[in-house]
Amino acid sequence: MGKIIAIANQKGGVGKTTSAINLAASLAVLEFKTLLVDADPQANASSGIGFDPKDIKIGLYECLVQDIHPNDITLDTDIPYLKLLPSNIDLVGAEIELLELPNREQMMIRVLESVKDEYDFIIIDCSPSLGLITTNALVAADSVVIPVQCEYFALEGLGKLLNTIKIIQTHLNQNLEIEGILLTMYDARLRLSNQVVEDVKMHFQDIVFDTIITRNTKLGEAPSFGVPVINHDAESKGSISYLNLAREIIQKNGLTALSNN
Repeated sequence: MGKIIAIANQKGGVGKTTSAINLAASLAVLEFKTLLVDADPQANASSGIGFDPKDIKIGLYECLVQDIHPNDITLDTDIPYLKLLPSNIDLVGAEIELLELPNREQMMIRVLESVKDEYDFIIIDCSPSLGLITTNALVAADSVVIPVQCEYFALEGLGKLLNTIKIIQTHLNQNLEIEGILLTMYDARLRLSNQVVEDVKMHFQDIVFDTIITRNTKLGEAPSFGVPVINHDAESKGSISYLNLAREIIQKNGLTALSNN
C-alpha cells in the first residue's frame, strides 16, 4: 500500500510545487511507482511536468465533486513509474461546492484510497492556503512535508500551519505525521541563509530533513521546459538534492536504502 505525502505551506514562494514535482520525479527515477496529485487550481505541478492546464478538461475537481475515478483521468508522464492526477482552474469551484457536502473534509481520501494500492508513493502538491482543498489533502495524507525557504520570513506562518496540522490530527486524521521540514532556496554565501538553517534546526531538531535544497539555476529553468530538473540537467545541484531527499524519505520509511551520490 502506497504512502500519501502532502507538500504543504500556506505561504507562497517557498518552493512547494518545485519540491512536489522534483520529489515525485526522483522517487520515480529510483523505480518507485509514484502518483503526483495536483491539488492547486493554478495547476503549476501539471504544467511543470509537461501538460498545458488549458488542455486539461477533466482533473481533480471532477474526482472530488463528480465521483470520476482517478484512473480514468490519470496521465502518463515522460518518466517511467511517474503518473499525474492533473488539475485546472475548475478546482477553485470545489472549495465552494464541497462546503455543501457532508464529510466535506473527507472527499480527497475517498479519491486517493481507491488507487493507493497501485503506487508506492502519492505526492500531493497543495495550494498556498489553508483552505478546504488543503485540509482535504492533509486528511487524506499519511504525512506532510513542509518546505521552508532560507529567507527572512522563514518562520512566518509556520506556527499557524503546525497548529492546523495539530487540529487535523486531533479531529480528522490522528495518523497524520510530519514527514519533515524541508529547507529550500539555500545560498551558502549568505549569512542570513545560514542563520535560518541554524534557527530552524534549533527549534525543530529531528523533524528537519538533512537534505537542504540550494538555489540553483537549472532548478529554476526546468518548469519553463515543462520537465522536472532531473530531465533538464541530471547532474545539477538541484537534481542531486532532490534525489537525496527522495533517498532520505525512502530510508525513513524502511524501504530499500540507496547510497547518496
